[in-house]
This record gives sequence, structure tokens and C-alpha cells, in this order.
Amino acid sequence: MTDTVNGHLGQDSTLAPLSRRAFVGGLAVVTALAVIGLPLEPARAQTAVAQKIADHFASVKTMSGEFVQFGPRGEQTGGKFFISRPGKIRFNYDAPSPMRVIADGKSVVIGNQKMKTWDIYPLSKTPLKLLLSDEIDLTGKMVRDVKEEADLITIVLGDRSVFGDSTITLMFDPKTYDLRQWTITDAQKKDTSVMIFNVKNGIPMDDKVFRIPYDDINNRGK
Repeated sequence: MTDTVNGHLGQDSTLAPLSRRAFVGGLAVVTALAVIGLPLEPARAQTAVAQKIADHFASVKTMSGEFVQFGPRGEQTGGKFFISRPGKIRFNYDAPSPMRVIADGKSVVIGNQKMKTWDIYPLSKTPLKLLLSDEIDLTGKMVRDVKEEADLITIVLGDRSVFGDSTITLMFDPKTYDLRQWTITDAQKKDTSVMIFNVKNGIPMDDKVFRIPYDDINNRGK
């Protein structure tokens, strides 16, 4: 992945970049999709295209860069992100947002540094599990649709066990297979988008970047 990547994580306000609904229900996206309970069966050739792109995406083991996130009401925040496969991601939001989003391979936390609060979710129950896996298997019914255009390949994913009533749409460059955008649409059909730029691949990552403050989380309310 080079240059530009766009992604959607789900937020309800500038101070809540990742909504709880997005993680509890899954994640959500831009295109009109079939109902999750009635999955589409894409043609075998489409599934092959999707898997080829997924293999390229999964081959990028570390990545960092900057992002701009747009919420469902047009609110905008920005910051820096870090990814290390398998299972690790961090979003640091620029002031005035006090938010942090961290996945350490097992859990995902959404933290508000100002309020000193943390919400924690199993990584396995969020669509981030799919995006952060060492290998991404798109050969099954998870692929709802694949659309190939001259300037874009769009893959729509849905899995009730992971996404609940939500979906995630990934958009790739048809020549390089680099990820341009992912859009998340939650169960309430609200979309969130994140544009990512100044991306660097294959750089060393310190595990401290993805450390979750479990002591703070366990001691809250005491």
C-alpha cells in the first residue's frame, strides 16, 4: 500500500471517533447491500479477484501514516495510525479529541484521555479481526459482492458472526491492489470514513505502541 488509503471506523461525534455500536454490531459501509441474513453469492471469478487482492493486502505486515476521519454527520478529526500484523493497530487522534483506539492482538480499547475512561471489546468480535489477520480468507460466503471498474475495485464483506448487522466495504486500486478506502456502515446505516495518507510500509514497530493500559481499565470505578 502506498500513497493513499481510506478507511471507516465508525463514530458518532468528533470526541467519539469509534462508536460502541460500530464494534458491538460490527462495522458499516457506503454501498447499497443485500441484507446480511440473505448473503449474495458472487461469481467464482469475482471471489478469486477478491482473494488475490486480500493476499496482497495481508502481505503488508507493518504500516504507519496519517489519517482524516469523517463521521456520519460530516464531523472531521485527524491523527496518526500504526498497524502491525497480526492483530495490532493504534489510532492517535489530534487535539482537541482526547480519543485513542488500540488493539493489541487480543482486545480493542477505545479510550478517552480527558475523561479517563476505556471501553474494551474482544478483537475477535470486531471487523478489525479481518483487516488485521496474517491471512485474509475471502473464499467463503463473507464476500457479498465484488465490483470491478476502470479506476476502482470494490469488495463488500459481511459475516453475521463478526459484523452483526453491519458490513464493511473495501476499495482497491485495480492496478496495484493497494487499499484506497474502507467504509463502515453500522446497524443503523450510519457511515464513517477515514482517509489515510503519507503511508509507510514495512517499518519496524515497537510493541509498546500497541500496549493497552489494562491496569487503568481494571481499576476504573474503584
